[in-house]
Amino acid sequence: MGIFDRGIQKTKQSFFQRLSRAVVGKSKVDDDTLDAIEEALIASDMGVETTLKIIDQLEERVQRDKYLSFEELVGLLREEIGSLLDVDASQTVSAPFDFSKKPYVVMVVGVNGVGKTTTIGKLAASLKSQGKKVIIGAADTFRAAAVDQLDIWAQRAGVDIVKQKMGSDPASVAYDTVSSAVAKGADVVLIDTAGRLHNRIDLMNELTKIRNVMRKVVPDAPHEVLLVLDASTGQNAFQQAKEFSRATDVTALAITKLDGSAKGGVVIGVVDQFKVPVKFIGIGEGIDDLKVFDKKEFVESLFSLDDLKK
Repeated sequence: MGIFDRGIQKTKQSFFQRLSRAVVGKSKVDDDTLDAIEEALIASDMGVETTLKIIDQLEERVQRDKYLSFEELVGLLREEIGSLLDVDASQTVSAPFDFSKKPYVVMVVGVNGVGKTTTIGKLAASLKSQGKKVIIGAADTFRAAAVDQLDIWAQRAGVDIVKQKMGSDPASVAYDTVSSAVAKGADVVLIDTAGRLHNRIDLMNELTKIRNVMRKVVPDAPHEVLLVLDASTGQNAFQQAKEFSRATDVTALAITKLDGSAKGGVVIGVVDQFKVPVKFIGIGEGIDDLKVFDKKEFVESLFSLDDLKK
């Protein structure tokens, strides 16, 4: 079983069960079938806006080609969703980051509990295995547990970490981390940030401050603002994406806990609504279970007709 088959198995099973019930014994696609597809897409947490966009396209084709087979319908879904995910032509599976910029600074944002710290640790381990020199900055100084957890991950990944005592100024930690990365000739800097502040203005001010102090050392930092979202939270993920997009310039997404959820449609909905690409997905607890997102493989796996024949 491939990475994406394993990662979206629950979403796929749920989706195809609903779809199969809708089309059993039918020779063509009718309104009831379209209603069932709409229901299946919404149940996978693709979001109403994105679902309606897909249904409109399908309705257009069904009206034009009266006798659309089920295989053709699945093919159309595959095409539609593939085009919705295609928001960053420059991104390739082999090169999610532009390592010509050194150090390449990644600011990682997201609420507490979505797997942000774990994602940083796994990403550090993955980059280290590719021969990159990585430094982590523990700038979530509001929670002692966050710094301790990040420290453990840095040790597991075999990378350096810059930290200060709890309650320190996060911007100061970020400044020290980037300065250390320049001095040591590091390839990548991963900066953890606070998961939740009192309100959006606090969050915006904190992230802006971190960005500004890093730019004193690396003028175009951060090169990436990576928002971590938990697939299993469904519609909450949309709300989080909205809040963080308002607070800072989110450039990429990491979606965690995809394997444990039947709500994998959130990947498609969030990309469609915020026009920000998914660069990584988490499909397990292990240190190697953060994978670079492959749009093509994800869509092919989600709409594999082999599942219908079982």
